[in-house]
Amino acid sequence: MQLVEVTIDSLAEVGYVGTTLAEIAGRADVSPGLVAHYFGDKDGLLEAAFRTLARAVANYARERLALARTPRARVQAIIDANLGPENFDQRTGTAWLAFWGQVLHVEGLRRVQTAYQRRMLSNLRSDLRRMIPSEAARSLAAMIAAMIDGVWLRAALSEWQEADSESARALLTAFVEGRLRELTRSPEADGSEPGRARAARDRGTGQGSIKVINPATGEKLEVIAVDGATEVDAAVARAAKAQKAWAARTGAERGRVLQMAARLLRERNDELAELETRNTGKPIQETRAVDVISGAECLEYYAGISAGLAGEHLDLGPKAFGYTRREPLGVVAGIGAWNYPLQIACWKSAPALACGNAMLFKPAELTPLTAMKLSEIYREAGLPDGIFQVVQGYAQTGQLLTRHPGIRKISLTGEVSTGKAVMADAAASLKQVTLELGGKSPLIVFADAHLDNAVSGALLGNFYSAGEVCSNGTRVFVQRSVREEFIERLRVRTAAMRIGDPLDPATQVGALISAEHMQKVLGLIERGRAQGARLVTGGARVSDGALGRGCFVAPTVFDACHDDMDIVRQEVFGPVMSVLEFDTEEEVVARANATEFGLAAGVFTNDLTRAHRVIAQLEAGTCWINHYNITPIELPFGGVKMSGLGRENGRAALEHYTQLKSVYVAMADVESPY
Repeated sequence: MQLVEVTIDSLAEVGYVGTTLAEIAGRADVSPGLVAHYFGDKDGLLEAAFRTLARAVANYARERLALARTPRARVQAIIDANLGPENFDQRTGTAWLAFWGQVLHVEGLRRVQTAYQRRMLSNLRSDLRRMIPSEAARSLAAMIAAMIDGVWLRAALSEWQEADSESARALLTAFVEGRLRELTRSPEADGSEPGRARAARDRGTGQGSIKVINPATGEKLEVIAVDGATEVDAAVARAAKAQKAWAARTGAERGRVLQMAARLLRERNDELAELETRNTGKPIQETRAVDVISGAECLEYYAGISAGLAGEHLDLGPKAFGYTRREPLGVVAGIGAWNYPLQIACWKSAPALACGNAMLFKPAELTPLTAMKLSEIYREAGLPDGIFQVVQGYAQTGQLLTRHPGIRKISLTGEVSTGKAVMADAAASLKQVTLELGGKSPLIVFADAHLDNAVSGALLGNFYSAGEVCSNGTRVFVQRSVREEFIERLRVRTAAMRIGDPLDPATQVGALISAEHMQKVLGLIERGRAQGARLVTGGARVSDGALGRGCFVAPTVFDACHDDMDIVRQEVFGPVMSVLEFDTEEEVVARANATEFGLAAGVFTNDLTRAHRVIAQLEAGTCWINHYNITPIELPFGGVKMSGLGRENGRAALEHYTQLKSVYVAMADVESPY
């Protein structure tokens, strides 16, 4: 950072041509070799300095966006950040001017400038679309961005005599206010035909658009065009063209890009967490602590091991040896679920990119927003165009991926029925398939367990993310002698959970993903009552005050459950826990395994010999002892039976994104009987 700051000083004083490695070394009182060691050459040094300036603007914007509560205020936050006094001082402005004069000639600088522009446009479009029609929002966003750059450039060229920060912002604010007044009087301003939906169809898909809803408020967040065959074919072609060059890079080079993307995710944690909360209804206390950070941890993990991707050497005696190579598959596709949109996008893309593949990622239609942000972050981190692309749509778009002959692998997180359909489609072209599907996982509490820990595990395994977690331990088996005490402790803690506005940091239980899904969950709760389960707490929709606009269901605990009840057999995917009683170890193992699913399982006991013995017998791919739903990136994650094929995370994921090539090397003359 010291060398970067010296570089900015040099640019401000002697310009682009005069800023050399020797000049920087002299100013910093170090050897030119040390500067070259860190940055390689002049272009590398200047790219790092340009990235630092762009990141500073991004930080200013993020700080202002965090305080903005309306779309108009967020647009103003972008204007204020880019034209703030921090960017109107002569040192910073002259350095920016030097960089902008070279972006057409230096690839690294052009990449930083492109990422900076895309981020500004994306933020502007996202909020303008909540006020005016989509096409008008796109046009106005481009105009605002151009005016920001133009006002700043005029100020810089006049050596800051013809404009200042305050007047520049006032000028642009007046322009935006005027345009918004005109556009909101337009008959298309409500986003209906022939505005937003027409814009989607104009792309040639014939499949309409996706209306993205905040499930906590019913507010429309965005309207996104659906990608059809034309768009998917074009995306596959772009990916195939870019993938070979990406694969030819060293693992260390690919790792550096992933590492930069991880850093950007961490820097934008709050911004992305808020977007994830608005799109999913999950509490902000979860998305800030887990959703974005876990994605960054995934990228960091695969960035660290990408340089070590290797096969093995095999000694075949004095006349030959052999070796294997791990090579990328080519173009692969990921299809995400709606419960952890950003995390799943990272879980699928990080190992794929680390191995040298290109990925097309289709997020769930209910939660498409943060995958688009991840794509922007990858580009800003230096990922070449075409290597990670987001395609949007419903099941039909997913099917275009699963049936496409140019895609060599599909990784799906979703329902069992979807997994079967994906596998059938993939068979036609013998694609590789990884499936992370549903579960109805057992959580077993023995009498000798630490009961408070067991209750904590049951709460994490049922009510985190409003119960919308595939690995949840929704069948809680409790040994008879401690069942009543367990139930009472569970009741008290469950009833005390705070349900509320997901953007309130104090909220512990947010909204379910949609009204349709909420009705499914409420229907299963009613069937639980009808089939004789005893309701301990919860069991109803929460509609007090503003919550009535959203999809809130109280955390629900049923006692006196039996193995043949619907709430025990079927995956609810909501905040519904079924407690079952058992007597012996042999009995509970048999009952725990009596399901078509096999994603996860947990055991609480202080007898570690029994813990390992029981875990060894449970038919599940991911297990915990004295904890639940902790998924460190280093450990493979996935299921058995109907819960899936293959594994996410850990080194195991590398096997699913590479193909093995065997090479025999002769060290002697060829002996032939012919």
